[in-house]
Amino acid sequence: MNIPFVNEPFTAFTVQANRDAFEEALRKVESELGQEYSMIIGGQKVTSSRTLTSVNPAAKDQVIGTIHQANQELAEKAIQTAAQTFETWKHTDPNERARYLYKAAAIMRRRKHEFSAWMVYEAGKTWAEADADTAEAIDFMEFYAREMQRLSEPQPLVRIAGEDNELTYIPLGVGVVIPPWNFPLAIMVGMTSAALVSGNTVVLKPASTTPVIAAKFMELLQEVGLPNGVVNFLPGPGNEVGDYLVDHALTRFISFTGSRDVGLRINERAARTAPGQKWIKRVIAEMGGKDSIVVDNDSDLELAAESITASAFGFSGQKCSACSRAIIHKDVYDEVLQKVVERTQKLTMGSPLEAGNYMGPVIDDKAYAKITEYIEIGKEEGRLVYGGGTGDDAGYFIEPTIIADVNPQARIAQEEIFGPVLAFIKADSFQDALEIANNTDYGLTGAVISRNRAHLEQARREYFVGNLYFNRKCTGALVGTHPFGGFNMSGTDSKAGGRDYLLLFTQAKLVSEKY
Repeated sequence: MNIPFVNEPFTAFTVQANRDAFEEALRKVESELGQEYSMIIGGQKVTSSRTLTSVNPAAKDQVIGTIHQANQELAEKAIQTAAQTFETWKHTDPNERARYLYKAAAIMRRRKHEFSAWMVYEAGKTWAEADADTAEAIDFMEFYAREMQRLSEPQPLVRIAGEDNELTYIPLGVGVVIPPWNFPLAIMVGMTSAALVSGNTVVLKPASTTPVIAAKFMELLQEVGLPNGVVNFLPGPGNEVGDYLVDHALTRFISFTGSRDVGLRINERAARTAPGQKWIKRVIAEMGGKDSIVVDNDSDLELAAESITASAFGFSGQKCSACSRAIIHKDVYDEVLQKVVERTQKLTMGSPLEAGNYMGPVIDDKAYAKITEYIEIGKEEGRLVYGGGTGDDAGYFIEPTIIADVNPQARIAQEEIFGPVLAFIKADSFQDALEIANNTDYGLTGAVISRNRAHLEQARREYFVGNLYFNRKCTGALVGTHPFGGFNMSGTDSKAGGRDYLLLFTQAKLVSEKY
């Protein structure tokens, strides 16, 4: 019998031994930079004439790796391979499927710093952010393995005389997994492991800016002996390979995490029935947010400032759960703004290789251009009170930026920026603050800082987000503790890391036998 699920602990980098071990992992990864990575279809390495170079966002001249890219012909091969493998994999005992994940989680736990170090180099994550990402990846594998075993047990039904009735959860088929770059290990591992442990086969198309991390996970799956063809690794351009995979008649489901525009495009394409298609494709999508922290006039203002700063600028604001709007009651607006500015001034920005830096770079040149453009828009829409500049030209560094006195309908208050840009908005009352918090197209995370129980209960009823937090930051969801997913344009509210998640990768079959 498995022990109950417990979240993987974060590494305490205040302990010198842990710092030394992480430094050693960084050196090991540095010695392995610049290698080539093949596609993997049916367990076989596949190369092509087209490659993509992954670079370090903190040092643009440093090559992390070169990744072979697929075309439509190889996408067809991957889909067909996954479809053929599904015919045997779907019959594999759920407990056996779970054991592959338990083994993978154990190996990743032993090599935790190594996986984290790859994210420091390829995603620009600081030590703490990378460590949390790896811990979450371990959690997903451990949690979903247990969940599959739970779902494989006899399900409770109302019993009637003379009949034997059985409800089982069976896999869907071939799934296309399209993960994001901002949690390049955790979310990629979570989406992929949920699909495979449920008995599905997968075509994994990694994020174009963090494909080496995905390749390292593929190496791990091969190390644990996962049968060939269960997961097929297919890097390639989204508008060519991604569209082909989504449109394919053999694709049963698409699991996607990324931008709103791409998610809506996938959903639209998946809704079309291709010739020979026998099912309605299922789309599991998480598409971002425009998240707010509301601060009441009766609240712990130090806690408010701490929560806002951490939520807004952790990983340079590149989290779908990041606080991009601080909605503050007018009675405490100036004081909270001052406290957040004071905390932000103390944040250090620089190479994530250095343990003392709180913020690293943004992910690439496109993000850099988009965020700096929004900062200029913000200067016109509000009052720049801190930041607004850039850092070392060797990487894509952008200062944490705070813009005050922003109108709730302003562009920087409505559009997802996905960077270290925080809009401060003044509310006339708590009711006004809730209305402002709900005035976007998104509904992913939010937080309320208040001592007023009536206001907290009002927010419990009226604040329309999938993950709502009271008197804490709005980032940092834990697997099993905070099932994660949002409303409206934030996606399908899939609740990753929760007891409902594997139901999205399965279908319930009832068999009734009359005696």
